[in-house]
Amino acid sequence: MLERLHFIQGAIMLTTQTMEALDAAERVCARRGVRLTSLRRRILEQILKTDGVIKAYDLIHELSSADHSIKPPTVYRSLAFLLEQGFIHRIESLNGFVACNHPGEAHETLLMICDSCGHIHEMHPENISAALDQAAGQEGFAISTKVVELHGLCRGCQGTGREPPPQP
Repeated sequence: MLERLHFIQGAIMLTTQTMEALDAAERVCARRGVRLTSLRRRILEQILKTDGVIKAYDLIHELSSADHSIKPPTVYRSLAFLLEQGFIHRIESLNGFVACNHPGEAHETLLMICDSCGHIHEMHPENISAALDQAAGQEGFAISTKVVELHGLCRGCQGTGREPPPQP
């Protein structure tokens, strides 16, 4: 599907989908009484425009200019805000971030990560949370955070001869 492109602030191009996601984030923040500052918005925009995972230091590089360098603590605070608001997911196994398909909504997420092309598919299976809670309860374990990441090959990469890179 071809996205319409919009020109905003000079030469920056945003798709309709990215603009709608940013507008939705603004509405969620307004409803919650929190601020989507210009830096938070720029970071969210960069994550939305990135195909796959983006790391914090890649964000710093992308958003810094020759005359203004963005410092790591500032980016990490913004990422923490975006995570807290449910606009992004942290991909623990890749030490990076990806936009959430259901921003601002509380939900359990399962992320399927293609080790060949890097595509990430977000799913929300209804019974995964209950299964994890039951397994933890049987072991007397109190869950504080649930992160479910599956690595493998996506449908597009299976049978094409594309192999995942060797694991270190």
